[in-house]
Amino acid sequence: MAVWRWLGRVPFATTAREQERLRADVLSGQAPETLLLCEHHPVVTLGRSADPAHVLAPRAELARRGVDVQPASRGGDVTYHGPGQLVGYPIVRLRGGVLGHVTAMARAIAAVLGELGIDARWRRDVPGLWVGDNSKICAFGVHVHRRVAIHGFALNVASALDGFDLIVPCGLQAVRTTSVAHLLGPGRSPPALHLLAARVAGALGRELDVTFVPQIDSPALSGISAVEMSERITRMIQA
Repeated sequence: MAVWRWLGRVPFATTAREQERLRADVLSGQAPETLLLCEHHPVVTLGRSADPAHVLAPRAELARRGVDVQPASRGGDVTYHGPGQLVGYPIVRLRGGVLGHVTAMARAIAAVLGELGIDARWRRDVPGLWVGDNSKICAFGVHVHRRVAIHGFALNVASALDGFDLIVPCGLQAVRTTSVAHLLGPGRSPPALHLLAARVAGALGRELDVTFVPQIDSPALSGISAVEMSERITRMIQA
């Protein structure tokens, strides 16, 4: 049995360390496969093939705006994470190839978006979920060691899209970023992240062939009490 956890808003570096720890434990048989779902404080992350020129704002300006810069072991170029974005990290054994793993994640998230009336399509030439010709709503990136993957996806739900002006997203010069909130328009609000996380966990389980059950997370990682986390999990199950 695999588990999933809602962490709330946490620093990127915290989840990077936790993913590596969990992968080691999965490989040694000391932990189940795990899906971490969260949002991050503002951060620009640099993948293994990142071009530093794709960070458009000087470091001093990023610091002034409270935006951290962190290296990431995932593949890909430069991306941005911030509040209002649902980020998922499945620490799971590959059932097939890397491309199959990524496209399974894409199918899951596209299905959840479809329930909200948003038609998002996977594109292999410019990996991600796209709405229309050039509006990207979800980015993907993974790192695999001994056939256990970490990292995953970043779905723009209620993200402040001006954060992406700080970078060339994924190294794509002509890309526009969009969000669930932007596409729903005035008068319609996207689901709260913790509720959407529960729906995504179910969809990912189906597509990745993993049964994820909710688990109360460690307060040391999430920064909140076990009581509050239990209440969050209860609300998700009852939603």
